[in-house]
Amino acid sequence: MAQMGRVCPIVVTFLVTIIFAQVHPASAQDTETQCLLDFKKSVSDPRSRLVTWSDANVSSICEWVGVTCFKLSTVPVYRLELSGFGLSSGWPAGLQNCRSLATLDLSYNSFTGPISTTICDDLPNLVNLNLQHNRLGGSIPAGFGDCKYLNDLVLNDNDLEGEIPGQVGNAPRLSHFTVANNQLEGMIPATLANKVSNGPGINASSFAGNSYLCGAPLTGACRSKPRKKSNLGAIVGAAVASVCGMMLLIGVLIWVLRRRFLKSQVEDLKGDGGWVRRIRKPRAITVSMFDNPIGRIKFTDLMEATNDFSKSNVISTNLAGTMYKASFPNVAVMAIKRLQVSSQNDRTFKAEMETLGHLRHRNLVPLLGYCVAGGERLLVYKHMPNGSVWDRLHPASGKSFLSWPERVRVATGVARGLGWLHQTCNPRILHRNVNTKSILLDSDDEPRITDFGFARHMNPTDTHVSTFVNGDYRNVGYVAPEYVRTLVATPKGDVYSFGVVLLELVTRQKPVDVVPVTGSFKGNLVEYVNMLSSSGKAADAVDSSLRDNGVDDDEILQILKVAISCVAVEPKDRPTMFEVYQLLRAIGQKYNYTDSFAELPTLGDSNGVDAVK
Repeated sequence: MAQMGRVCPIVVTFLVTIIFAQVHPASAQDTETQCLLDFKKSVSDPRSRLVTWSDANVSSICEWVGVTCFKLSTVPVYRLELSGFGLSSGWPAGLQNCRSLATLDLSYNSFTGPISTTICDDLPNLVNLNLQHNRLGGSIPAGFGDCKYLNDLVLNDNDLEGEIPGQVGNAPRLSHFTVANNQLEGMIPATLANKVSNGPGINASSFAGNSYLCGAPLTGACRSKPRKKSNLGAIVGAAVASVCGMMLLIGVLIWVLRRRFLKSQVEDLKGDGGWVRRIRKPRAITVSMFDNPIGRIKFTDLMEATNDFSKSNVISTNLAGTMYKASFPNVAVMAIKRLQVSSQNDRTFKAEMETLGHLRHRNLVPLLGYCVAGGERLLVYKHMPNGSVWDRLHPASGKSFLSWPERVRVATGVARGLGWLHQTCNPRILHRNVNTKSILLDSDDEPRITDFGFARHMNPTDTHVSTFVNGDYRNVGYVAPEYVRTLVATPKGDVYSFGVVLLELVTRQKPVDVVPVTGSFKGNLVEYVNMLSSSGKAADAVDSSLRDNGVDDDEILQILKVAISCVAVEPKDRPTMFEVYQLLRAIGQKYNYTDSFAELPTLGDSNGVDAVK
């Protein structure tokens, strides 16, 4: 009865096909004939086993060698059995025109290259597929899981590599499966392991002969497959050398520019700031303010509030510029950022500042104003008195760390702010330099993102992609791997950088200066966590101080899992910032502050927007 249940849908399909063939005999015959002739044309047949397959003999294709029709002499073609014919080629052509084919046996030939990824679409009624003892390479198509009627999938003794896709085990009727003696690696997916039995269908021998394949029903330990050395010769070597030379040249250029910048910063920080004296007629220069709690401000007011931009007033210095503490009489303290030299002209700079100055969100450091003085460009910010998240995760001796609830609050708030920049803000903005030094804490320890104004804001037609690089302000350890190759900034690049921030919050490790719990390790934080995660030891990466304080392990590991998804190698495998925010918000629901993180506000929504105080 079970066998009848499996065959019945196929029989129905063939009956419909036969009826169609009787109504349109020429059309059905032509399609099936074209399938076989295209197949023959695409393969090498040194033994002339397919000699009967010819245009002169199309009236009797059901009598062609290796071909079986459903009613022996009537199309459609039901089976194609060419085992041991000595055929060779890549994946053969024409099969998409034999849509009623139930059995395809190409075993013991010399077919090479990858298996067609559309095989289940091309052959929707496929029941038995036998490709054993060929030289097929590449990965196993995940699309096998869409073969509704596939019972037998025989792929042993080929050169298939990579991991076995878990989708294969989702094929609803799959009862016989073997991939023995290939070059497969990784864990056997649970969808197949669950089908293992003591019978001949799927058992340990189905996976044998793959040195780097592991997991039930195999008993060996998992091993990493060594990287293959390239053997493509001098052409590849020359290409690699050219790329390395170019990268070296770029590296030298960046090093020279960085040294010049740092030298100018050191010189400017000496005494009372030499650059200030170069400003002509400072009393005539007005600071453009978007929110002004102290009335009209001139450049001379900034000088007075920062003690002529003296070294003692410096809060921080990075490749974007230098931040100074500015104390105005009888009002709150502000922060003034002197930007590093930019390639933008004054008109473009002012236009962008006018846009950025009207953005208000509870998790952004508000830009209060700006000033263009000679060749200098200054930004006026609300002061964040509690420093950066970096300082609180890696404090100087004697200072306290962020507690776990504070870390969850930082993670949720920053995800919310970045999600707003990516999705709701108009124009939408890429940050391009997300790191724990660009996340500041206000007087209530609310996380505030800064430096987002240094990324060029996007036009609506940019579709979340910006190729403009206005100086490289990125910090080593936070940069997405694809940016190093393409120099193209995308929202998924921000997601990657935020993932590193999450790892930093969970592990309290620095992005490029990892101190392993045991043994030795050379690499960055992402590589360290991925290494532990792949061996089932992700929990070993967690900051030990959290466990000492009785923090819920499940909650920590949930956030660690979110972080790992954010730093996936392929951008398409990373979530969006809005999805990340929703995940973190759900994890942190038990903390009181999550009530204020109900949604991503629009520009006119005061729930997520704060006024300058």
